[in-house]
Amino acid sequence: MNHVINVQVENKPGVLARVASMFAGRGFNIHSLAVGPTADPAMSRMTVVVDGPEMEQVIKQLYKLVHTVKVTELTPGQGIEREIMMVRVNAEADKRAEILEAAAIFKAKTVDVGLATLTFELAGDPGALADFLELMRPYGIVDLAKSGRVAISRDIKTNGKKGRLRSA
Repeated sequence: MNHVINVQVENKPGVLARVASMFAGRGFNIHSLAVGPTADPAMSRMTVVVDGPEMEQVIKQLYKLVHTVKVTELTPGQGIEREIMMVRVNAEADKRAEILEAAAIFKAKTVDVGLATLTFELAGDPGALADFLELMRPYGIVDLAKSGRVAISRDIKTNGKKGRLRSA
C-alpha cells in the first residue's frame, strides 16, 4: 500500500540525504520524493510516497532525525495530491488530430510539435495522469518525465469536516 508522508524539516544541508537514507536503511522503496520551501524560508516540506505495510515506526524514526519539525501521514481523501508530467508521444500525420483530441479531454497542453512526435504537459491528480498515459500508450510513448508528488492536507471547513471547496 502506498503511503503519502509530509515531513516538515529545517532547510539545512544534508537533511534530504538523511531522510532518504532512513527509508532505504529500513528497506522501503521511495516511489516519489518532492522537496521545496514552505511559507517560512527556514523550513522545507518533503512529500514522500513510499510502499509499505505500516508507517508508525517510520514516522517515529523520522522524528528522531535532528532537523525534523513535523511528520504527517495523509490518509486517502485527507490530502490534495498533484504531479506534473511531460510526455512525448509518437504522432503519425494521420493520427495527430485523434491524439490532440484525446489530449484535450485531459486538458493536456501541447508544448512541442516535432516531425513525428507531440509533447504534452499535464498537471493534476496522479490517477488522472496515469489514465492519460494509458490512453497514449497505444500511440507509443517516446519519453516521459514526472515530478515527484506534492501533497497538502485539506482545510477544515466550517461544519467541522474536511472536504472540497464548493462553488456557488
